[in-house]
Amino acid sequence: MADRFHTTSAQFQNRWGTSLSALAAEEDVAERLEGIARHFGFRGYLLITVPSETSTDFSSSVLLTSWPDEMLKTYDHAGLIFGSPVVERLRQSTNPFVYDADGTNRRRIDGKAAIAADLFERHGLSRGAYFPAHNSAGLRGALAFGGTREALQPREMAELNALANQIFTEVVERRSGHGPSVSLSRREIECLSWASAGKTSVEMSEILGLSEYTVNHYLNRATRKLDAVNRVQAVAKAIRAGLLN
Repeated sequence: MADRFHTTSAQFQNRWGTSLSALAAEEDVAERLEGIARHFGFRGYLLITVPSETSTDFSSSVLLTSWPDEMLKTYDHAGLIFGSPVVERLRQSTNPFVYDADGTNRRRIDGKAAIAADLFERHGLSRGAYFPAHNSAGLRGALAFGGTREALQPREMAELNALANQIFTEVVERRSGHGPSVSLSRREIECLSWASAGKTSVEMSEILGLSEYTVNHYLNRATRKLDAVNRVQAVAKAIRAGLLN
């Protein structure tokens, strides 16, 4: 699969690893992760802090993910965090590794191997890789990608491993209050910009290639974040805050 893309490691870093701190909101980081997943032929991504040995659920350790909510709820309802070979490996090692839902879960000793393997197979995340990460304060986490493609090649593993610390650190710092002060996402800013130009939601949906519902969702969320009563006031506040040109 690596041959599909014909990119050097430097080109890869320039495309995906640079300017992470310039992204306006977590939603933009999530979009970046979705783009990386697609680039490598994966279906989804997962960014977590490594669950402690006293953790009783997996969801509370999730920072960002494209895993379906139903999958996370089923995972926790079945208590799959207990005895998870992947979680145990993340607690003990800082080396990246690949996983296979069927083969990896055979190492479970809780009798739930078939339940775990079926869950990942059902959601199209049967194979993938985990990349351990940490920030300067020593908090440990991991970035993972899953899908049904064949195992990553060494070069692909190295490229994704190089991104893990960057992305993990960026998200953790944002949540601790040390990230960028701008609170609007790229999409929210785009919609407000077009609103300031007098475009309707229908017109914006055509320009941005989004549904009218999605455009209104971004505008409503931006309006709430700016503590405005309507989109006109939201535009005015965004301009005063320097968020719009």
